[in-house]
Amino acid sequence: MSNLDDSIGKLLLDLQKNDPELFKKLMKQVQKESPELFEGDIDEDNKKIDLYNREVDEYNKKVDDD
Repeated sequence: MSNLDDSIGKLLLDLQKNDPELFKKLMKQVQKESPELFEGDIDEDNKKIDLYNREVDEYNKKVDDD
């Protein structure tokens, strides 16, 4: 299962980089369907991810404007 976990993790990272909006939608859906995966000290990680996503959005807007 380790190889499968690694592959899924890589796919999610690529999706987060390439399509942050779709990544957000996917993560919200997963959180609804499997909230137990998000229990614990996830708030800090989510804050970091949200910050990263906002930075990516700002960068994409700058690129689109140029």
